[in-house]
Amino acid sequence: MPGGGTTVFPDRRLVGFSGYPGAPALGRLGVGNLDERGADITALAGEYAAGRRPLPVFELIATVVHSRPGADGLYRTRIDEGVVRRHLEAARRHGAILLLNIQPGRAAFLDEVKHWEPWLREPDVGLALDPEWAVTAGQVPGKVFGRTTGAELDAIAAYVAGIVAPNRLPEKVMVYHQLSRSIVREPSGLQPHPGVTLVVSVDGIGSRAQKAATWRSIVAETPDHVHKGFKLFYDEDAQIGPLMTPAEVLALTPQPEYVLYE
Repeated sequence: MPGGGTTVFPDRRLVGFSGYPGAPALGRLGVGNLDERGADITALAGEYAAGRRPLPVFELIATVVHSRPGADGLYRTRIDEGVVRRHLEAARRHGAILLLNIQPGRAAFLDEVKHWEPWLREPDVGLALDPEWAVTAGQVPGKVFGRTTGAELDAIAAYVAGIVAPNRLPEKVMVYHQLSRSIVREPSGLQPHPGVTLVVSVDGIGSRAQKAATWRSIVAETPDHVHKGFKLFYDEDAQIGPLMTPAEVLALTPQPEYVLYE
C-alpha cells in the first residue's frame, strides 16, 4: 500500500481522477501528461485530508464501452497492456493506487475481471465497476442504462478476495459506480469479504441540491460495510451549477471516503 500498511480505512481518504488516454470527455486523467495529472491529484487530495491521510487514485478506464458491437458483439474493447503499465508506473511515482475501471457492454463483469487478473495481483491495483454500461443481449449501451445486482457484485468481490489471500496482498479496493438506485438491484446481496475494501461511488450529475439528493437516496439503501464515495463532473456539474467545493463535499453525511473527479 502506498505510504505503508495493508489497510485503507479508516486512516485514509481516497481522492482521484478518472479517464481514458486521449479522450477528454471521459475524464481529466486522460488529458495531457500523466505526471502533471498526478501532481494535480496530489494537490487536490490534500484539500480533502480532514484528519485523514490522503491516498491519490488513478482510475483508468481499462475496459471501455462502445455504441457499436465490434467483432465479438460485446460492445467493448480493452485498453492495451502497455497503457496500463504506464499508468501504474505513473501512479507509483505519485504514491497513488491504480483502479481499473470496467465498462463491460454485453460482456460479463467477471470475465473482464479475470482478464485483468494479472494486474490485480499487483499490491496497488484495484477495481472500479461501472454497471451503468452493463447491458444484456438485445440492449445497446448508451440507449439504455445497464444494471447489476448485489449478488453479482458479491461474486466479483469473492473472486477478488481469492486473489488477495494467496498472494499476501494488502487490502484491495473494489469500487462500484451508481448514479441511481435502479442501477444496483438488491444491494444487500453484497457481503463483506476479507481483504477487499468495498466502496460505492455515488455518480449523480447536477446542482449541489440534486447531487445531495442522489447521495441520500443511494446511501440509504447501501449496506453499512460498503464505504461511501462521491463523484464530481468538472464539465457537466459546472453547466448546471457551481462545482461543489471540497468543504461542501466533506459536509455530506456520511462524509465521503472516496472523492472522484471526471
